Amino acid sequence: MDENKVQRKRLRERFLTKKAILIILIALVLIGVGGTAAVVKASANPQFCTLCHNMQPMYDSYHDSNLLANSHAKAEVKCHDCHESSLSIQTEEGIKYITGNYESPMKTREFPKEMCLKCHNYNDVKAKTVFPEDNGSNPHDSHNGDLECYTCHKMHEPSKALCMDCHQFSWLNKLPAYFEQKK
Repeated sequence: MDENKVQRKRLRERFLTKKAILIILIALVLIGVGGTAAVVKASANPQFCTLCHNMQPMYDSYHDSNLLANSHAKAEVKCHDCHESSLSIQTEEGIKYITGNYESPMKTREFPKEMCLKCHNYNDVKAKTVFPEDNGSNPHDSHNGDLECYTCHKMHEPSKALCMDCHQFSWLNKLPAYFEQKK
């Protein structure tokens, strides 16, 4: 047998022992777990989302705008407090971005009222939004019944009070800046 082949065989035998293979596998697992943990930690920062360019408008509305998303940012609510994505969903979204298989602009997500009620007490909200000057009208206790919050409240775009479609309440002119203003 050629001496080079013999030396390569000995080298392989020495380095590819079961113990060496086990050590290499453990190292790869630790690197994978550590890398995953680092990505998960980094993704908790709202700016992480801007790595995907189609997320920039959402970050801008969160970071610096007169929209409801910015009001939440000022209250130290992070994106993942509402956008609860598992690691598998985040991985899927990353793959879609890399492959170009995503919608632009992104569809507006509509969260159920239960999501908002994790932080907001609905009875407190109703109590704060009674307007005696308009015959006791209350957008959170209206003739429209039990509506989803997203009917009026938008995070990353201007909100629009449903009442505005039919009514001329004086309080419609005093809505927060994140609402479309009555014209």
